[in-house]
Amino acid sequence: MSPPIAPVGWSRWLVPPAALSIHLSIGQAYAWSVFKPPLEDALGLSGTQSALPFQLGIVMLGLSAAFGGTLVERRGPRWAMTVALVCFSSGFLLSALGAATGQFWLIVFGYGFVGGIGLGIGYISPVSTLIKWFPDRPGMATGIAIMGFGGGALIASPWSAQMLESFGSDTSGIALAFLVHGLSYTVFMLLGVLLVRVPRPRAEEPADGRATAPAGPRVSARQALRTPQFWLLWVVLCTNVTAGIGILEKAAPMITDFFADASTPVSATAAAGFVALLSAANMAGRIGWSSTSDLIGRKNIYRVYLGAGVLMYALIAVAGSSSKPLFVLCALVILSFYGGGFATIPAYLKDLFGTYQVGAIHGRLLTAWSTAGVLGPLIVNWIADRQEEAGKHGAELYGTSLLIMMGLLVIGFAANELVRPVHPSHHLDAVTPEKGAPDVRRHQQSESA
Repeated sequence: MSPPIAPVGWSRWLVPPAALSIHLSIGQAYAWSVFKPPLEDALGLSGTQSALPFQLGIVMLGLSAAFGGTLVERRGPRWAMTVALVCFSSGFLLSALGAATGQFWLIVFGYGFVGGIGLGIGYISPVSTLIKWFPDRPGMATGIAIMGFGGGALIASPWSAQMLESFGSDTSGIALAFLVHGLSYTVFMLLGVLLVRVPRPRAEEPADGRATAPAGPRVSARQALRTPQFWLLWVVLCTNVTAGIGILEKAAPMITDFFADASTPVSATAAAGFVALLSAANMAGRIGWSSTSDLIGRKNIYRVYLGAGVLMYALIAVAGSSSKPLFVLCALVILSFYGGGFATIPAYLKDLFGTYQVGAIHGRLLTAWSTAGVLGPLIVNWIADRQEEAGKHGAELYGTSLLIMMGLLVIGFAANELVRPVHPSHHLDAVTPEKGAPDVRRHQQSESA
């Protein structure tokens, strides 16, 4: 399937909606916490067990993005979006079968493994294309598309809650909800597959007057792995994601626990609404903070994400259980930083490594997300389960987790401070066979980095 080339006069503003159709669909992953309580009740699972499909999905997201990044660059966005559609929708259909038969392992395999591959390929499918269409505003362009991943739960969370209420929260109701998800997302993602285009080769200016790409570094994906900048950004992304995903994955149960002893406890419907609010903050942060990074720089915006994130976690730990508005506000800010970090990282990579293989480099960096997808939920769920076994309840279940998240953000802040421009010796024209890397001619002939 060859990449569809834009005809003369094609508007670049049609590309972000194509990306949004994919990201809004796969962003359903952030609504997984709505399914946790019904699955725990219907199948007798613990909080740690019910997180497994989500955790595996995020692991597969990072791995499939890392191993498939170069292939996505070579075959183009339409191929990648098609693969994402097939895997993501099939994951829901397998999960529906697992729920209907009471086989939790099939839900883990379907949603986590198969669907996770769709998450990874779908997530990186438009990134390189968007940066090529918008070299003048890469933060805004990737933010527009990637905000869809953050906003997916804004739709999926209340929609899933309503289906579970209508179909029932037993195994048959959960199976039917999974089935409807799989079929609906197939149709919606198909719109992006049909709409996406790549820029015409060697075009100086598109019809709508896009600025030409500025001169910059050209670093291959393979060579990027040999730079300290790549691994520093890996730590930055991993710590920022871990701090946000721990709250997001357990959002509904967490707000219920924090105010279980309050005069007005949080209902299941209100908890689902809280998940939707977090999704809105996640989505707004992706476009708002990433666009701001075009003005103040990537390093400065990550100082905000990581530094202010420590303050937000401290406020939740100290006074979160005494005030619902404070708890909700701090969580919303943390999730806006979480989303902003995802949307800003492609532009950060473009600044450091150039556009040559930025999609493949981005895919490799998303292994940090895989790691965080295990660490965040594991930290929050495992500690909460242990605290509950010790006889604690309410906000006491999360005190230790909050302190750990603060420490991780401090580590991420320090890593960001160490980021410097990539040394010219790593640039494509400077890499020679004597240095143990492919020469320029080989890079020009193939993108198999």
